[in-house]
Amino acid sequence: MKTGLDRLLADHSLLNQLKGKRVALVAHPASVTRNLVHSLDALVGAGVNITSAFGPQHGLKGDKQDNMVETADEVDAVYGIPIFSLYGEVRRPTPAMMDTADVFLFDLQDLGCRIYTFVTTLLYLLEAAAERGKTVWVLDRPNPAGRPVEGTLLVPGQESFVGAAPMPMRHGLTMGEMGRWFVEQFDLDLDYSVVEMEGWQPNQGEEDAAGAGWGWPSDRIWINPSPNAAALNMARAYAGTVMLEGTNLSEGRGTTRPLEVLFGAPDLDAGAIHKLMRKIAPEWLSGCALRECWFEPTFHKHAGKLCSGLMIHAEGPFYDNDMFKPWRLQALAFKAIRTLHPGYDLWRDFPYEYEMDRLAIDVINGGPSLRAWVDDDSAGPDHLDGQATADEAAWVEMVRGHLLY
Repeated sequence: MKTGLDRLLADHSLLNQLKGKRVALVAHPASVTRNLVHSLDALVGAGVNITSAFGPQHGLKGDKQDNMVETADEVDAVYGIPIFSLYGEVRRPTPAMMDTADVFLFDLQDLGCRIYTFVTTLLYLLEAAAERGKTVWVLDRPNPAGRPVEGTLLVPGQESFVGAAPMPMRHGLTMGEMGRWFVEQFDLDLDYSVVEMEGWQPNQGEEDAAGAGWGWPSDRIWINPSPNAAALNMARAYAGTVMLEGTNLSEGRGTTRPLEVLFGAPDLDAGAIHKLMRKIAPEWLSGCALRECWFEPTFHKHAGKLCSGLMIHAEGPFYDNDMFKPWRLQALAFKAIRTLHPGYDLWRDFPYEYEMDRLAIDVINGGPSLRAWVDDDSAGPDHLDGQATADEAAWVEMVRGHLLY
């Protein structure tokens, strides 16, 4: 399998199109070649005139460990070019930033989830490029969560930095495909191209110990695209576990397996919650294994306290690409907790991703419907499933013409 970056570096006809152009690169630590050379170094080595670089959330080097920590602009110590932060004083590229290049190469490994902020960074770059008459190439990379689509569509008016447009939580697209949809959805007038992957087969899996395939090629190693995206298992579970950021439950930050647990808390019984989940909607537990576990976060929520939790294993022999529904699974955990503990302080009330006036769980879900379902003791699985199923079908139809693989 060749990524867009690998194809660009091997194709002299593509490289020749960049000759005489000032080129900017949007990248992070997972922006590497097959041989693990960072795209900045590889492109400079190939003779591309890189005049600036941009880093998304967590920075070009991925050094900001915690969530919602800004990165400052800097000058690259090796190449002397400006490195602009798109998660600092600004999240949209300024005209001055855009004027440092003619062509912008977008080379970010995504997780296939609407809330992962690289999706919004792509939209903001496309909008800025349209305004300034710039060219954007997406150097495409795999969607490690594969093609499955899940979740309700973001409600118009609920847009945020973690919700760029009316898409579901698990969108099933690559960044190149997402860019094609953005151009159509927002009627953007710009020179946009995708350097497509070669040999990516998202609907095929591998019977190996890691459970590779189904989006992530078995011949590529995993590199964290952000500090807490430490494994393929996390990428698969993230469309559900990211909702924990809007709760007072631990998502495992401060441990070695962040965002791979359904929850953790010192005042909950994970075994009892797991039992009730199996009673409420057993079909939503399919496609993975859940393991009761204990952990003590060294920082973040419940730091220094022993937490009871459930670990997700969407990997190896436990993983079923078609059956696994992380968004429903996480919603089910919330429902079970609310049923067992009606007064539990579940929803975290704090400013989330620059949104000050909405509950974080609503910002994450692109509207209040999931929270309302959890808190309504008369609403069963069919209520949430019916809305999500209709939205998922609508999304699949909406993006069908933009699929490249």
